[in-house]
Amino acid sequence: MPAARESLLDAAYTALARRSWSTVRMVDVAAAAGVSRQTLYNEFGSKEGLARALVRREADGYLVGVERALGSHSDARERLTATAEWTTSAARENALVRAMLTGCWSERLPSPTLSAVPSSSAVPAQRRADGPLPSPGDFVAVVRDRAVAALAGPGVAKPDTADLARSCELVVRLALSCVAAPPGAGGVGELVRSALGPAK
Repeated sequence: MPAARESLLDAAYTALARRSWSTVRMVDVAAAAGVSRQTLYNEFGSKEGLARALVRREADGYLVGVERALGSHSDARERLTATAEWTTSAARENALVRAMLTGCWSERLPSPTLSAVPSSSAVPAQRRADGPLPSPGDFVAVVRDRAVAALAGPGVAKPDTADLARSCELVVRLALSCVAAPPGAGGVGELVRSALGPAK
């Protein structure tokens, strides 16, 4: 039931924007999505399962944005700048993305364990959500590796991969520092361009 699942996740996300996770009731999420409470339990198993699925969806959405940013320019420096700008804007606009990237979960948010939990779900998407969830360090590694793959991919001159990986990781970590302490005038883009040096 992919449509019902997405409607339930949308309803849970909307509810979370209005009140803390501890006060979000499953019956209200089901009603807002226009499905029965039994359908919600069939999809997610529990409130913890719903939380894990919501966190997984927001993590996946963030990484889709990373891929989009990495494909947005022909210039490598601008691709990394776009990735850093996406990271900071996604974290600013989405409390779950901010918590995942920084590891700082407020009491308003669900805070599922990052390790895998036993799953008896027949729903493939829920079995995936019940698997390990990414930590801040995981995000750094995933975004760095995707950036390296995008910048050193087919048809692109192969620079020293170790230097490229260091530059990509520097950009990711710089973006994360801007999530915690927003930059002043010029924003994250100016900081990234300065850190990477002049365009080649």
